[in-house]
Amino acid sequence: MFGVTTSDDYRPVAWMGRYPVDVTTMLVGLHVAVAILTAILVAFFRGPILAYLVFDSAAVWPGGQIWRLFTYAFVHAPTASGLLWLAVEMYMLFVFGREVERFIGRRAYIALYLVLLLLPAVVLTLWGLWTPTAIATSGALHFAIFVAFATIYPNVELFLRIMAKWVALILAAIGTLSMLAAHDWQTLVVLWTSIGAAFLFIELRGAGPELAWWSSLKARIGPKPKFHVVQNTRARRVVDPDDVYTSIDPILDKISKFGIGSLTANERRQLDRERDRLLKKSE
Repeated sequence: MFGVTTSDDYRPVAWMGRYPVDVTTMLVGLHVAVAILTAILVAFFRGPILAYLVFDSAAVWPGGQIWRLFTYAFVHAPTASGLLWLAVEMYMLFVFGREVERFIGRRAYIALYLVLLLLPAVVLTLWGLWTPTAIATSGALHFAIFVAFATIYPNVELFLRIMAKWVALILAAIGTLSMLAAHDWQTLVVLWTSIGAAFLFIELRGAGPELAWWSSLKARIGPKPKFHVVQNTRARRVVDPDDVYTSIDPILDKISKFGIGSLTANERRQLDRERDRLLKKSE
């Protein structure tokens, strides 16, 4: 069953008493700690501290300041608006990031976060060969985490009973229109690079919704079978009811948590198949 972690990745990294500490919780703590430290340093030293952390293609490419590829996302301006937006980001990361981590597993979640952190910076570095680029925000990164959640659970109802997929599209449209109006091409590229990376990462793991165009594309670029497979006509092994229950347990857990509307087309077919098997077994 796709999207289900059966290894130790499904478990928290550590425990604080009765409370689990997962990768998402550690990321939230890291962002908050850096924001507090930045505010203290700015208050007492008043130097250009943030200037050494933001992404600047001119400093990365010829200057060799590689750390900027990572640190730009941890730059949170110690202003009222900056800290308020940080609080919103951390809330969304904590709520939706934990669900993504639980669904795809710890290692895959770390890989997703690193891709969303590095890919926009790499794109801007290449862009910087023609014109200087700069960025200092984690907004697109954490919005992409929400996009990953909406890709896994597209039909989950969120704010005002609007499905997650529509919330993601609405927020993406608002950001796109505002950046177009401001001619902020760099931020627009970062936004859609992050959205595309999050969506493709989840789809490539088979955990997203079934899309006709995506299935057609994979069929075209994927390897073609060299042999014709003939189905065995011999009697198949009767499925043990315990095996059936095990295979649909993750689906039942998902229904109990998010409702039957959260199931993808593949999960609905799996549930129907297992139900038919149980009915035939009972007869």
